[in-house]
Amino acid sequence: MNKAFIILAAAACTAAAVSCSNQLDIPQHGVLDYNTYYQTDDQITSANIAMYLEVRGWEYNVKLCKAMLTDDFWAGGSMRGDNTDLEHLNEFTFDAEQDYVENMFTTYYTLIYKANVILGHVDPELGDVAKRAIAEAKVFRAFAYFDLKTMWGNPPLVDHELAPSEYNVPNGTDEELWGLMEKDLTEAISSGYLVEKTGADDASTWRVTKQFAQALLGKVYLWQDKYSEAAAQFDAVVGSGKYRLFEDYGGLFRSENKHNCESIFENNRIHDDNDSFQNFSMYALMTNWRMDKMNWPADTPMMNTGWGFRVPTKSLYDDFVAVEGADGYRLNNSLKTLDQLNSELGITLKAPIIGEGYFMWKLRILASERGMGNDFVYAANTVWMRYAEVLLCGAEAHFKAGNTAKATDYLNQIRRRAKAPEVGSATLDDIKREKRIELFGESVRFQDLLRWGEGSRMADNGKQYPQLEVNGQVTWVNCNNSVSGFKAGKHDHLPYPATEIRLNSEIRQNAGY
Repeated sequence: MNKAFIILAAAACTAAAVSCSNQLDIPQHGVLDYNTYYQTDDQITSANIAMYLEVRGWEYNVKLCKAMLTDDFWAGGSMRGDNTDLEHLNEFTFDAEQDYVENMFTTYYTLIYKANVILGHVDPELGDVAKRAIAEAKVFRAFAYFDLKTMWGNPPLVDHELAPSEYNVPNGTDEELWGLMEKDLTEAISSGYLVEKTGADDASTWRVTKQFAQALLGKVYLWQDKYSEAAAQFDAVVGSGKYRLFEDYGGLFRSENKHNCESIFENNRIHDDNDSFQNFSMYALMTNWRMDKMNWPADTPMMNTGWGFRVPTKSLYDDFVAVEGADGYRLNNSLKTLDQLNSELGITLKAPIIGEGYFMWKLRILASERGMGNDFVYAANTVWMRYAEVLLCGAEAHFKAGNTAKATDYLNQIRRRAKAPEVGSATLDDIKREKRIELFGESVRFQDLLRWGEGSRMADNGKQYPQLEVNGQVTWVNCNNSVSGFKAGKHDHLPYPATEIRLNSEIRQNAGY
């Protein structure tokens, strides 16, 4: 009897344990099983959106870092020492511990990882949403690798999710890195699953398009001196008829003109006063004028807060004047002098600031573009490529391929919109100068200068800086820094972050760091 009781009790306990186990066997929230997750359109779309959000997060580090590494801007700020990281970039005194460089490097690989997740787990046989996600992932991966290759030289090539045993990845070779970009982009373009605008005035297409991939492939070819191949890609974008230059140059970057006819790719910000912080933008505050040192009328259209870390140089202003004169249409919609701020907006200085008397106007921050009047919230989109860049890259590719007539045509299209004198026969110097003034502040010049071997333009960065006095005069202050300035053989590449060097035993640091 006792034996029977024990057996029955054991059976009851087993049944109870099974019952309890069934009740406790519930999905673990917040944890994804990559082997089973990417099965529905919604799940695939969520992974796809993650790539767009990653690029949107580039704005602060990427745009600020690239701007500082050129001859277009002074670091600015309240006064020298306000932000030493940006000053070190601007003066080429940074090392492998530099935060902006590390953050930029990291965010590129984060995008590559997110693209690799899609490419490794989404089955194209699941349908059109899956095929589109795969095509876009290839474009995004090439987008990240283009910046890594052109600024770091030979970064590690990671074309799949890494197992722990694979974490030590050596530097990639030129052939491997360019080859991956070409393969990704050509496959994405030929897939038939990248969207296209219905026409130049289609402002509803926000995804990466076939034409964005073609323009990016054109840049990949151009940087390799494959001029005919590059020209063909830029011509394909032009020939599509889906883009044209936006007539109002001064309104190009305003929030009411999002996804205009010139936009090739931009990150979307949807204005929502109920959730304004989805448009949080430290970049807007960092780059707006140094407003605490300015007297401004209450009715000024400008956002009245800013920290002034992007101050245009006189050499940039002089290139505008050389092309279109001191009262040029594009110049007046790109830069303003202190005298113009006073006469047009009633703004004056109340304390000295860093600068030579020139202020960003093209990418100005308007009070009307703040979300709920919050200075940290900005409603305008971040533009990563526009049609003007396609025309100028196309002009260079055609010129180098020996087709001066086509190069001249593309260049003059830009000049006509700028209301600047057209050229009879374009020179390479014409194209380079036009690209500088047309695209300044848009994150392309540093890579151009490296490609053209013209880093010496920044050789004197950090020797002295300009102080704009209240009366409009400029005083030059010596920095007494003998190690500053761009140095060939070192600054032709950025350093791999020290953290990466410590964790990855296979990577080799670039020369000079």
